[in-house]
Amino acid sequence: MMAGGVSPNPSTLSSVLLGCSELSSLQLGKQVHQLVCKSPLHIDTTAGTSLISMYCKCGALEDAKKLFVEMPRRDLVTWNAMISGYAQHGAGELAHGITFVAVLLACNHAGLLDLGTDYFNCMVDLLSRAGKLDEAVDLIKKSPFKPHPAIYGTLLGACRIHKNTKIAEFAAKNLLDLDPTSAAAYVQLANVYAATNKWNDVARVRQLMNRSNVVKTPGYSWIDVKNIVHEFRSGDRIHPHLGSIHEKLNELEEKMKLAGYVPDLECALHDVGEAEKKQLLLRHSEKLAIAYGLMKLPPGVPIRVFKNLRICADCHRAAKCISEIEKREIIVRDTTRFHHFKDGSCSCRDYW
Repeated sequence: MMAGGVSPNPSTLSSVLLGCSELSSLQLGKQVHQLVCKSPLHIDTTAGTSLISMYCKCGALEDAKKLFVEMPRRDLVTWNAMISGYAQHGAGELAHGITFVAVLLACNHAGLLDLGTDYFNCMVDLLSRAGKLDEAVDLIKKSPFKPHPAIYGTLLGACRIHKNTKIAEFAAKNLLDLDPTSAAAYVQLANVYAATNKWNDVARVRQLMNRSNVVKTPGYSWIDVKNIVHEFRSGDRIHPHLGSIHEKLNELEEKMKLAGYVPDLECALHDVGEAEKKQLLLRHSEKLAIAYGLMKLPPGVPIRVFKNLRICADCHRAAKCISEIEKREIIVRDTTRFHHFKDGSCSCRDYW
């Protein structure tokens, strides 16, 4: 574009930065930021907000915070982008409590039903997170709002954490009533059954999926190395460096065992032997991407992995362990949030 003599404007930059966010390409986003700083363009609220959003979506919260503080002017969209970034990265407490009180009061006084519904969903999430699943169900049943699939999805995800099959069945039934094609409902219900060793029920859920012609979305992860996006699928057999990646994973597995890591076999949704389950888990797409990042990125550089589904409990456990034994920060963005793994812990506090 610039080679053709056409100068970009703030709207152009916003579009380019949106592309960087979708590709999860932090380095390209930083290059655009540098271009803005070196050109006659100034960082107005439109360009600044787009940069903040890009940094947040690419897992660089500190860069987003720095830019936010440096911006001479911020509008409502800028504040929303920063607050949303804090929430996605598990730093909700940094968005001051007064903000939330003010928002709730505003919804109440203005009669904003849609926003009120959103905050109702948050209440269900809070109760579920605390393990108060019966109270969450009671709140849903008494709600004046029309139920949204996300409410039951939230409840179903909590049942996986707390291993509550009864409420999981309630949540899955209602979710499928609202969205009969939801593969996530079947998969999460199967996860709950697997976590409680109810393999007959796991098989039954799969049969229901087949009869309903619902296809599970294949899981894949990707990582940007030197501006090249490398994609991995669970059990990948096509990546050109797959042999080296498997060697790295085997090496990591031995180190993790010494550090006390035990594979979460409940995450292997196949009724097979223990050894085979361990191998299946070791080849999950997140682990393949993390291993490749350790191989190709310079020491000390954070590893940023992006996944199209929710990270499984075993990969979450493994990423915590790897971050500690390799002394490397690992950032994983899945469909629910960002997970910052550092020194053996995660920013989500093991709830996602």
